[in-house]
Order: sequence, then C-alpha cells, then structure tokens
Amino acid sequence: MLIAEDDELQAEVLRRYLEADGHRAAVVHDGQAALDHALRTAPDLLVLDVMLPVLSGLQVCRRLRQQSAVPVLMLTARTEEEDQLVGLELGADDYLTKPYSPRVLAARVRSLLRRATAAPDPRGIRRVGPLTVDPGRHEVTVAGRRIECTRGEFAIIEAMSGQPERVFTRNQLLEVSNGLDRSSTRRAIDVHILNLRRKIEADPQQPELLVTVYGVGYKLTGGR
Repeated sequence: MLIAEDDELQAEVLRRYLEADGHRAAVVHDGQAALDHALRTAPDLLVLDVMLPVLSGLQVCRRLRQQSAVPVLMLTARTEEEDQLVGLELGADDYLTKPYSPRVLAARVRSLLRRATAAPDPRGIRRVGPLTVDPGRHEVTVAGRRIECTRGEFAIIEAMSGQPERVFTRNQLLEVSNGLDRSSTRRAIDVHILNLRRKIEADPQQPELLVTVYGVGYKLTGGR
C-alpha cells in the first residue's frame, strides 16, 4: 500500500504499524509523487493526507478517481470538517481526523481492504449484519423479516449496502435518489434515513445499523 504524508516522522510511524500488521508499505511526501506512484503501481490502498505540498490530498483524490478505483483513506485536521465532506464527495472511501491512533488507522485499513476484496454474491445480493438487500427482486429483509421501502428509500439502502462502513454524504445520497426523484432535497435525505431507521432498527432512537457520522453524513454497518 501507499502512504502519502509530508510529516516524515508520522509517515514512518504509520509505515511501521502497517508493516507490523502484515502489509508492505511505500511512503511519499508530496501529492504529485502520491499520484504518480498510485497510477504506476496500483497499490491495494492509499493513505492520503489532505495537507500535502505540490498537490493537495483533495487534488490527488480528484485526479486519481478519473483513472483508478484504489481505496483511499484520507487523513484530515480535526477542525477542517469541510475537508471531510469534500474528500468523501471526491471519492475517498473513509477518513480519519488528526490526531489519531495508528492502531485505529490500522483497523480502518483492514476494514477497507476487506470491503475491497470481498467476493460479491453472484446474484447481486448484499448482506450487512442482519440486513439483506436483493436489488434484483427489489427486496429488503431484516433478520428474515421483509420490509416495504419506497423507491427513494430502496435506492439509498441499495447504494449503502454495496459499500458497508463507507460514509456517504447527504449530497452523495441525493445523487442516488435524484435518479428517481428530481425534486429531492438534502432535507429529504434525512427524512428517508429516519423512515429507514423506523423499518430496520430495533430501536430507531438508538440506531446500530444506519448510523450518523456527525457533520458528514451516514453509514451502514453490521450492528454491534
């Protein structure tokens, strides 16, 4: 995998943690080098700092997504919430805010790699914890219990079940639902999420499957 971090000490710490976790990791210290290396070597995953010289992490992500689907874990400053939103909308798969624990980063890396290498069901069926989504039949079940979804709700749960644990911004979910309803707004996304929680959660007031990532959006998990 590839680590793009301009802080040489932090980059070395990350490299050691990831290699101790069984990965081989290369390190670069500027955005242009990160882009060139990622396109040349096609790493399994890119750990990408936002604040890079030459090209920023956001610029790298934008250009990389035009040619590659490599999973991207973006590192952002704690106070720069806009970086999180923009990064996710440019195609980053996950993010961590600084300061962070290298152990947490290593766990996120393992999760992203599992997601990227998971063998898809040949029928297109997605399973996330107790939730099963069957796009072909337009069906959603929770622990075997079938639930009824509107077209907008199904579009959202279908997209999120295809990438469990990924954080989706409201704008990304709006793009999904806009294909069905051109009048959708960001507020409508919140309503869809609220209605989905009523249908799939044991306790909609304390959701464990469809959870909020405050200030960013929502993600679908396998529950506790």
